[in-house]
Amino acid sequence: MKQALLAMVSAACIVLGGAAAQAQDKYPTKPVKILVPYAPGGATDIVARIIGEQLRIILGQSFVVENKPGAFGILAVEEMSRAKPDGYTFLIGNVSTNAITPLIFTKKMSIDYQKSVTAVTRLVDIPEFILVTTKGFSAKSVPELIDIAKKNPGKVRYGTVGAGSYPHFDMAYFAKKAGDLDMIAIHNKAGASGVINDMLSGDTQVSFLNVASSAPMVKAGELKPLALVNDKRLPEYPDVPTMQEIGFPGVGTLAWQGMFAPAGTPKPILETVHKAVLQAMQAPSVVDAFNKQNFRIVPNPTVDDAKTWLADEMKNWKTITDTVQIEVTE
Repeated sequence: MKQALLAMVSAACIVLGGAAAQAQDKYPTKPVKILVPYAPGGATDIVARIIGEQLRIILGQSFVVENKPGAFGILAVEEMSRAKPDGYTFLIGNVSTNAITPLIFTKKMSIDYQKSVTAVTRLVDIPEFILVTTKGFSAKSVPELIDIAKKNPGKVRYGTVGAGSYPHFDMAYFAKKAGDLDMIAIHNKAGASGVINDMLSGDTQVSFLNVASSAPMVKAGELKPLALVNDKRLPEYPDVPTMQEIGFPGVGTLAWQGMFAPAGTPKPILETVHKAVLQAMQAPSVVDAFNKQNFRIVPNPTVDDAKTWLADEMKNWKTITDTVQIEVTE
């Protein structure tokens, strides 16, 4: 009797296991949520919606973008990390929400970020300029900017999109590497457009800004790029040297966007989504959309590579945040 019962239990386990495997093979069988830690309209939201639509086409289920801004990305990251790790909740975040925030707001987070979040893949990154205003500011190169800042301590003002944002760290790190320059940070929570307006009005003289947001003002001659944060010069700006070329390797941020999942999400599901993302990013409409935004398509080749990439990013930002102490009280 006991042997018969054990045989029945074993058979049931095989059936249930087979059913679970089959369900996983058919993934997804219902709509998938993509959390975005910003309001609609920004770069992260744009990336999420472009990718989400292609995943719908490829995988046959809706990928619904849900915007959850606030608390430097903590709200969205924590909601995603607490979701059931079944492949039906993801997050598309960026360097601020998924590398800097976990380091500088460790005490504000109610999760252990590195144990609760796993990377699916990097998606795109965005080259960045260090720019100066052409209105009443004479610097035409990084050495000239450094010279002006040294001769005028406390008088050169730089713009950021908020205390603790990556443009804030970029400029503070640059100032440290350039000889402890004494420059003043001016924060504008209106984003890149607010920083640009401050530069055009003369409230600030210099900033790190991504190429996409600053291109119109560069073309109009109102902002001058002194150097580029990228691994090579851009064809559209052949005369703008990279930070490496001018002696500042590792300074400035390629503002990446990436896709993340709750830790514990089955690897077959992660690989299904990763494969679909790779396919999505080869679609002509996606290539065209990202090219128009000056976004570089840079997915990780595998899920394992994505995990290594995120670990390296965290290590890099730990170095930066340890080197440059920025107090964020908000």
